[in-house]
Amino acid sequence: MDIIRTPDDRFSGLTAWPYTPRYTNIARGDGSGTLRVHHIDEGASASDPTTETILCMHGEPTWSYLYRKMIPVFTAAGHRVVAPDLVGFGRSDKPTAMTDYTYQRHVDWMAEWLTTNELTNLTLVCQDWGGLIGLRLVAQFPERFARVVTANTFLPTGDRDPGEAFRAWRTYSQTTPDFNVGKIVQGGCAQRPIGEEHVAAYDAPFPDDSYKAGARIFPTLVPSDPNDPSAPANRAAWEVLSTYTKPLLTAFGDSDAITGGSEKHFKKIIPGCEGQAHTIIAGGGHFIQEYKGEELATIVNAFIAEGMST
Repeated sequence: MDIIRTPDDRFSGLTAWPYTPRYTNIARGDGSGTLRVHHIDEGASASDPTTETILCMHGEPTWSYLYRKMIPVFTAAGHRVVAPDLVGFGRSDKPTAMTDYTYQRHVDWMAEWLTTNELTNLTLVCQDWGGLIGLRLVAQFPERFARVVTANTFLPTGDRDPGEAFRAWRTYSQTTPDFNVGKIVQGGCAQRPIGEEHVAAYDAPFPDDSYKAGARIFPTLVPSDPNDPSAPANRAAWEVLSTYTKPLLTAFGDSDAITGGSEKHFKKIIPGCEGQAHTIIAGGGHFIQEYKGEELATIVNAFIAEGMST
């Protein structure tokens, strides 16, 4: 496995992202060495036993910068915030071949990152692929999670049609000669433009196309057929989640053509959804953290506070 690393100077001018980078080395998974995974760790001290830790997991083709509007709301409430970059994204290492990326490998990479950093008592906040991977982690390590917030995400098994919008996105990702990450993120927001500064920030991890193998391949890794190689593992995860009684809240945007309606499956299947203050956020596009980040963070804080009081 060959890897490349985005130069640090690509991130030096991001005024909206003042956070100290932290790194964890994990196994590549092919016996060829290690990968460096980036995350930020802000707010309350992990050594305080009363600390609530919020794990923010991004999706495709973003990085932890997506949570920049939410992090201050979380830390102001006294919480600790940990936000990693998936392998192939942000400041994390980037294998150069699309074949280096599989769904299972992404789960394995983040599972090792999670356990190496000894993260526990977590509130997972996940969107897009952050849910496809994060919910697998919940199923694998339920004891490490206190509660879950799903926002514009799903956990597909290939047993239902992913929809025309997703099929169009998958085709585009594999055929467009210019995979313009910043513009893709802007196009997935219900309110546009998001500002050239932020478009540039989403482009920052990708100096050229050689850095985009992970971003390119991700849409093809979503199980969209019952025989997909990742479908059995996701079905097994649903078996665990169907018995998950810890609180799970859905907070979806009302303007997401990709995942809209998926909140119904969580509420129908997962026992921990019962009695929660599920919400549909008006004006929330696929990248709900962009224009509705503060609102979503406030909802998460209230969800944590409710759990702490019971």
